[in-house]
Amino acid sequence: MMKKILTVFILACLSCVVYAQDNVIDEIVWVVGDDAILRSDVESQRLYLQNEGQRLDGDPYCVIPEQMAIQKLYLNQAKIDSVEVSESQVIQEADRWVNYAINQSGSREKLEEYFNKRISEIKEEKKEQLMEQQTVQQMQRQLIGEIKLTPSEVRKYYSQLSKDSLPNIPTTVEVQVITMEPKIPFEETDAIKARLRQYTEDINSGKYEFSTLARLYSEDPGSAARGGELGFMSKMDLLPEYANVAFNLNDPKKISQIVQTEYGFHIIQLIEKRGDRINSRHILLKPKVSDKELNECLTRMDSLYADLTAKKFTFEEAATFISADKDTRNNKGLMVNPKFESNNHGTPKFEMSELPQEIGKMVYTMQVGEISKPFTMINDKQKEVVAIVKLKSRVEQHKANISDDYQALKAIVEARKREELLNNWIVKKQKSTYVRISEGWRNCDFKFPGWVKE
Repeated sequence: MMKKILTVFILACLSCVVYAQDNVIDEIVWVVGDDAILRSDVESQRLYLQNEGQRLDGDPYCVIPEQMAIQKLYLNQAKIDSVEVSESQVIQEADRWVNYAINQSGSREKLEEYFNKRISEIKEEKKEQLMEQQTVQQMQRQLIGEIKLTPSEVRKYYSQLSKDSLPNIPTTVEVQVITMEPKIPFEETDAIKARLRQYTEDINSGKYEFSTLARLYSEDPGSAARGGELGFMSKMDLLPEYANVAFNLNDPKKISQIVQTEYGFHIIQLIEKRGDRINSRHILLKPKVSDKELNECLTRMDSLYADLTAKKFTFEEAATFISADKDTRNNKGLMVNPKFESNNHGTPKFEMSELPQEIGKMVYTMQVGEISKPFTMINDKQKEVVAIVKLKSRVEQHKANISDDYQALKAIVEARKREELLNNWIVKKQKSTYVRISEGWRNCDFKFPGWVKE
């Protein structure tokens, strides 16, 4: 009790804080347990959501602080249960988000002007947001556990829906792909290796720090800004070729030999080892494809397209024996949906928006069984390749039915169960958590009314 009284006293003393930067008065608008939510926190989140084009269902000054309060309930529980997430993954996601936001804004200067903060501050703020979001998600998974549904439960849900309330199932497609990588001339790979050897000499002689060269020249957008640092990772988190070399390094002053992976060529420096995890930094250089090699690759794929349309062999045979895409080669070219947030995750079904952009453009106007002409695209390894696709199946948008859409309906029922379990937990947690909302911030139609205690 004394702890709560002391917390309230301190927070009351701090309820008005002056921002020297802009001479704008900030204030504590919510208190959840021992944590405060500032007006500036709410405003920053509103700007982030606005920048990402997300719309809120309701007054942002009601919706956002309630979302933050719910998050603090989960974060408090995560501390109690010692829930942790991968910091290196969070850093990579924060870097990707900042790069995306810069592209959307048009320049670093415009993004800084929009948020009225330096890029370093924006990135650090986003890193903290992502760290909290991932901790919350991990905590939610721990609270829910595994949801097991029987077919009868799914059928019961379906039978209780009126025809008008049946969910719409978007158009889904199944796509097969064959890719071919342009040949990289020996002169190009030799030039890249020569550059990496020169970097190694410059580092060993003390002319430059590894991190400086990584910032200047590394072509890994996720780590270059951090001086090539990847963060602590296990062998399973790294490419096998990279891991085999990195985990054999013992002296942080030594630079590895040149390592080739599917992304390009690397040199690696050990930073620290902790048990079965290491923190390393690297410089990545990628071979460049010239117009000559790209055109030659297109010519080879034109010949393959002609053989496929002449039915000299099947698309499935070509995908198995010719395709450079190892993820689909052993699956007769059939793509599998990698998006964890999708109801189709792990299946061959894709909504049109879930396909890689270049493949989606091709598939949009194709008929089932049709094979596309060769086209260029950037694959998931950020390499320019030439591809041919075949539309294996298409199911047009329709109202859900139990025979065709069992998996989609099952996912909906699972989502409802998850939401029900989490909502019940929040209501219970509200009752045992100290909450204070400032005047002017209480008159809201909250999703969970229990915040305001009479």
